[in-house]
Formats: sequence, C-alpha cells, structure tokens
Amino acid sequence: MSASPDRGFRAALVQLRSSRSIPANLDLAETLIRRAGRGGAYYVQTPENTAVMELEPELVLAAADVEAESVPLKRLRALAAELNIFLHIGSLAIKLEETRVANRSYVIDPAGEIVAHYDKLHLFDVDLAGGEIYRESLHARPGAKAVLVDLPFGRLGLSICYDLRFPQLYRALAAAGAEFIAVPAAFTKQTGEAHWHVLIRARAIETGAYVLAASQGGLHENGRATYGHSLIVSPWGEVLAESGEEPGVIFAEIDLAASTAARACIPALKHDRAFEVEIVARSPQPASREAS
Repeated sequence: MSASPDRGFRAALVQLRSSRSIPANLDLAETLIRRAGRGGAYYVQTPENTAVMELEPELVLAAADVEAESVPLKRLRALAAELNIFLHIGSLAIKLEETRVANRSYVIDPAGEIVAHYDKLHLFDVDLAGGEIYRESLHARPGAKAVLVDLPFGRLGLSICYDLRFPQLYRALAAAGAEFIAVPAAFTKQTGEAHWHVLIRARAIETGAYVLAASQGGLHENGRATYGHSLIVSPWGEVLAESGEEPGVIFAEIDLAASTAARACIPALKHDRAFEVEIVARSPQPASREAS
C-alpha cells in the first residue's frame, strides 16, 4: 500500500462502540483496523475514546496511563508497523498528573513511530435536555495549540469532537495549509441527530478541505448513547462515505487535488479582512409618535 504520486490515497474510518473494557475495545479496534488494511487503506482513523469509554472522572483517571506506559498506544503502534499504514488514533486518555489527563490523538507512521499528537482544545461541559450532564473539564486538561502534520500525501489538520463547534480552529488549520482535517468523535446521540452532518459538511465547505470523522456509535456500557455516522466529506461538501450506528469500517478515495480546485473556485481563505465589532445601543425608550 502506498500513496500515489498525485497525492491520492485510500482512507478508512473505523467506527467503534467502546466499553469499559480496554482489552475488549482494543481487540475490536484491531479487528476493524486489519479490515481497513485489507481493504487497501493507507490512512486509517479511529474515533475519540478508542481504548475506553468512561464518564466519571475517577474512572477515567483509573483507566489512564502516562504515555510511556500506555498499553493501547504500544499495541496500536505495533499494529501500524505490521500493516504498513498511517494509523490515526482518534484519542486516548493520557495521564498528565494524578488528577488530570489529556484527551490526546496520535498519528503513527508505517514504522510505528509517533509523528504527531494533539490534545483536545475545547472540553465538553454541558447540561442537555433529559438530564444528561457532561463535565470533561473535571478530569481533562485542555490543549494549548493547533497541530498540523505533513504526511507523504498531504498536510493533515488535527481536531477532536467538540472542537467541531469552533470554526475559528478549522479556519486556522486551513490557513496553515491543511488539505484534509480529522475530527475523531464521540458525539452524543441527541446533538448528533441535530447537528453532526451540518457541522461536518460546513467545516469542509468553509475550509475547502476533506473532513474525515470517525465516530463512536450506539449505547455504551456506561449508559451513554453516541450518534455514530462516521463521515468522509469532500472539499465541496459532498458525503463520500457514511456509516450507520454499528461498529464497522468505511472507505473513500481521497484526491487532494480536489482541495486545490475547491479553493480556486471559491477563494474565501484569501479574502479574510480585519474588522472591529461595533455594538449600537438602542434607545431605552421608544420614539414618540404624534397622533395623526
């Protein structure tokens, strides 16, 4: 497997339904990554929370290791080398200190070496209708920088899940030359049904980049329901591949010349202008009218 001279490559997204069992999750991930490799994928992406899906801060911390001791990271690095692929681990919980982890993604090359990592910038703290409460900031420390990585076939911009709602990040990645952008995710079912497709397609259209988003899907052991529907979207906003809710693999052929073409057709990235924001105060009293 290799990238072609015109910077085209075959991409695969692995959709999971991670449980509280790290060994079981890694077994399923490996099975599906191998399926992706057999299908000719040179770049394979897994979703956020690849190794374990937990909500309670103490359980997240208990399941996490420092990077040098991470069993999931070691196993997946070896798998990338065996299959001769670029493997993008959507995220792992990596212990930074006793009370904090990083929600960290890794890009691993065909030699099994880490070529880039990214810590999720925007943490998901929200109260949803129906009583669902998420407080990622209770156990995670946010990242401090956007990250891009040059691969043999093009420049990849990194993001994770909730980052999707912050278009300024994607604008910055595109301005820095990202031709395809990763959004590994574990979107909730409620918000996914309402916003997932719209946001993924919008990020592709406004940046003129491919967007590849591997997702968690289904009802998890911890009671959380995620939306699934992993997506590969072209720079023109076309859905090239989509999964349902079940674990599995989807494929698409990526031609990065399409990013160049989309940006030439709509050169919005060249048209940014500095501006000020003005708030015009409205009169506290309605204007008087004379009777006619």
